[in-house]
Amino acid sequence: MQNNWHQHGVLVHILRVVYAIIKARDFKFFAAGVLHDIGKPFVAFQKPEDVEFGEYSFTDHEEKSYQIIKKWTFVSEYTKQIVRYHYLIRDIKKSFSEDKSRYHTKQKIWDSLSLNLQKDLEIFLHYDDLGKGKKRR
Repeated sequence: MQNNWHQHGVLVHILRVVYAIIKARDFKFFAAGVLHDIGKPFVAFQKPEDVEFGEYSFTDHEEKSYQIIKKWTFVSEYTKQIVRYHYLIRDIKKSFSEDKSRYHTKQKIWDSLSLNLQKDLEIFLHYDDLGKGKKRR
C-alpha cells in the first residue's frame, strides 16, 4: 500500500493511470503515465503514522523519477517535464498551509512554467487521480 491517498500499490496505480490515458485517447501523456512514479521505490519511507497502516510516504518522488529518466534520449523533453512536475500542483496546495518556505519555492517553479505546460500538468493530475482509486480513510 502506498499511502492513504492511493488505494493500490505503485504498479497497479501506474497501470490505472495508463488505462485512463488510453481510454481518453490522450496519447501524449502515455510515456509520462508509465514513468511518472518510477522514483517511488527509491524514496519510500515510513512515518510513524504510516507504520500503523502498513503504508509509505514518497516525498519528492517526482524529482527522483525525473533524475532517473533525464538522460534517456528515447524520452521526450515534454514527457520529462510532465514527470518532473506532475505533483507540483498538489505540492503547492499542501505546502501553503504546512511549509511556507516550500510553498514559495514550488510556486516560483510553477510561475516559471509555460501556460501550455501548466494546463497539461492539470490534465495529467486528473489522470493521476483516476489511478489512485478511492481514499481508504
